[in-house]
Amino acid sequence: MGLPPRVSAIDDSLGVVHQTFHLAFYVPKTISRGETKMMTVHPRVLRHAILILAACGLLRTQLCAQEQKGAPPKSTSAAKKSAPAAAASNAANSPVHGQELTEADLSAFLDGVIPQQIEKADIAGAVVAVVKDGKVLFERGYGYSDVEKKTSVSPQDTLFRPGSISKTFTWTAVMQQVEQGKLNLDADVNQYLDFKIPPTFGKPTTLRDIMTHRSGLEETIKDLFVAEEKDLTPVAKYLPSHLPAQIFAPGTVPAYSNYATTVAAYIVQRVSGQDFYDYVDEHFFKPLDMARATFRQPLPKSLEPFMSKGYDLGSGKPKHFEWVEVAPAGSLCASAESMAHWMIMHLQNGRYGDVQILKPETAIAMHERQEGWPAGMNAMCLGFYEQNMNGHRVIAHGGDTELFHSDMLLLVNDNAGLFVSYNSAGRPDHGDARGDLFSKFMDRYFPAPPEKDPALSAAAEDAQRVAGSYKISRRFETNLLAVTTMLGEAKFVFDPKDNTVFLDGFLKKENGQPRHFKEVGPMLFRSVDGPEKIALVKDRRGKRTVYIDYPFMVFQELGSGLDKQMFNYVVVGFSIAVVALTILMWPVAAILRKHYGKPLTLDPAARKWRRSAKIVCIIDILYLIGFAWIFSLLEKLELGTNGASKIHLLQVIGVLGGIGAFITIITAAKSWADAQQWVWYKIWNTLLAVGCVAFFWFLVHWHLLNFNLNY
Repeated sequence: MGLPPRVSAIDDSLGVVHQTFHLAFYVPKTISRGETKMMTVHPRVLRHAILILAACGLLRTQLCAQEQKGAPPKSTSAAKKSAPAAAASNAANSPVHGQELTEADLSAFLDGVIPQQIEKADIAGAVVAVVKDGKVLFERGYGYSDVEKKTSVSPQDTLFRPGSISKTFTWTAVMQQVEQGKLNLDADVNQYLDFKIPPTFGKPTTLRDIMTHRSGLEETIKDLFVAEEKDLTPVAKYLPSHLPAQIFAPGTVPAYSNYATTVAAYIVQRVSGQDFYDYVDEHFFKPLDMARATFRQPLPKSLEPFMSKGYDLGSGKPKHFEWVEVAPAGSLCASAESMAHWMIMHLQNGRYGDVQILKPETAIAMHERQEGWPAGMNAMCLGFYEQNMNGHRVIAHGGDTELFHSDMLLLVNDNAGLFVSYNSAGRPDHGDARGDLFSKFMDRYFPAPPEKDPALSAAAEDAQRVAGSYKISRRFETNLLAVTTMLGEAKFVFDPKDNTVFLDGFLKKENGQPRHFKEVGPMLFRSVDGPEKIALVKDRRGKRTVYIDYPFMVFQELGSGLDKQMFNYVVVGFSIAVVALTILMWPVAAILRKHYGKPLTLDPAARKWRRSAKIVCIIDILYLIGFAWIFSLLEKLELGTNGASKIHLLQVIGVLGGIGAFITIITAAKSWADAQQWVWYKIWNTLLAVGCVAFFWFLVHWHLLNFNLNY
């Protein structure tokens, strides 16, 4: 349920997430269209967490108001004024005409691109659909839905799992209820719920906040995917028991949230009086003739034969069916033809054939750019998000499960749409297939003239001011996975050679090299060899916020030095080194004393404190071993039903280590008071005390001892 294609070091649409533990609905595969989404890159965050702790912290991760019965609300005039700037920024000069969008040309074009992609990247199969002017212009399957059986992909019948594109159904259902006067986008959502989302910042959360991914809720992945059908929990039970903390004031900071999307679906369920699965069947699938589409898990018997297998690599074995707990955010299974009907409905402002799913004014309001994003940058709509390119306005949604990777792009002013889905991740060194396809599609059929960027006298000075450490807004902050935020720290680096900046570890090009950005306007930067842009603004505290092409999350400048990656690497590395050496040298010292006939000359009390310090070291080592074990089980979805007790046991060991840290302080103090002890022994006891205290500080600071297991 991860993030869009091109959000390479970033999710989501479900992103840190599934790929963090093999769990992401929408895991951006590249922010540069080639890298893995922003919070979950191929070097998986938690694996790096384990390695960092186990290997002394020296490895680096890349993680990636209107009345209730009134008409659907529209965005403000400020948002409207900035919309043309965002869409037209790339088409400043005379128009450029592309190849005519016809079935014949699409056949030649796509037959030359997708088969090559699936062969080179080792992808089992793919499916694509293109719609234009209310009709399915082109649809075709490539490769296999079942490699072993050599079952070809059928655009009419084969079911793919488009991950977070599922969310567009939830958002559309919300807008239907707004039309009926049952929902108000700007009202406190608590009036529609049977549990409460606390107003942590003294401000209620609204559906508009949720639909623009500004609910303020931190990331959560616990039970996002489950191992078996029996582990699925009814949404009415799941939501109140998994409520994440609110870390931003609602309506302020974009931070993609699968949980908030599921809240919106639950609200639809409550106000409509229909189970969500029944709702989408009755209001979408039947009237839109989407015969090959379902949110239900397991699949209805009639659809089981059409489900594509999912693969890591096409040459590998198929993986298990993915059980999505937050179904409204990512459990959809659909054929390309069914998705084509969905695109046509939205492109025609709620109409498909003789059926009107949404009133035109409601659909227009849903597709409209919302306020709160810098002019010239993509912004959120109500559920959809902008992916403008070549001067054409594009609203979109991408989606990822662990195995399926999809994108849906609607050129609203050109009445054209593209849907593509792959049933394998493919080789990571071959970049992002979806992003590559979209770029080539736009350059062929909707091209733009070359851009001429102005030379700014303050470019070098501004680029230097931008340099520093940043963290992504879609993050864990108050729970035991908060450490992944530090591990995924992003660094803006100034390159004096050409006065550009690049984001180290993120926003890479297809060849893996960092993408350099040159200032083209006040704190507006564009890639020197591509259309990608970033914009920097200051928040209320004077800290910089970086807006990227994907408007559902931002990078925020780090405030405290205690949160910086390098400082924490030094703390953990030093702590583990001192503890490990103390344990290793214990038997070595005993052997040497025996060999040279030098008995340990310590009084009984000193021996007792010395032994206690060694026990503390053993406790810390046990914690590290337990940490690696617990997170390996999480990654493989094998933590089990008693997973909470395992985590709590690990935390108890951590607390014991904290108590032990005070023992090492006493041991060091007593050694300095003992004139008979060797000075180097006293120094080592002091270093050990510092190391144990620092290690316990690390556990507390990053909430690893938080006994509230909502993560």
